[in-house]
Amino acid sequence: MGRQHLYRPVIADATSADAAAVVALWHACGLTRPWNDPDADFARALAGAGSTILVARRAAVPVGSVMVGHDGHRGWLYYLAVRPDLQGQGIGTALFAAAEHWLRDRSVPKLQLMVRTDNDAAIRFYHRLGLGRQEVVVLGRFLDIAT
Repeated sequence: MGRQHLYRPVIADATSADAAAVVALWHACGLTRPWNDPDADFARALAGAGSTILVARRAAVPVGSVMVGHDGHRGWLYYLAVRPDLQGQGIGTALFAAAEHWLRDRSVPKLQLMVRTDNDAAIRFYHRLGLGRQEVVVLGRFLDIAT
């Protein structure tokens, strides 16, 4: 028997008051890395004109989140997370759909995300949602930004 979808979560834009709970959720889901400051990522997403964080709540408590943004052509999803004990109940799927809707409302033609190659569970999740591997290589480097 498949996993049950127990309820439809309430999803809304995050506020700065959600920062601690959402960042704790990202840590609990193993999405953070030492070289990324999740608190700064949260603040930048809320401050940006082309980005936000959507939060799924149960009894007003954040239980899932997704960061969504765009550059006008490509929409990007980051930090899609659901509290580990609530995974498999449709919250992640609802968050993904809400992020896709957010991008469609802004006429963004393409949705993309990056998944670490060793995260097989996430890759399977996104495949079930109809995403496929893209024939690209992601290149990058860190910029030394004086604070």
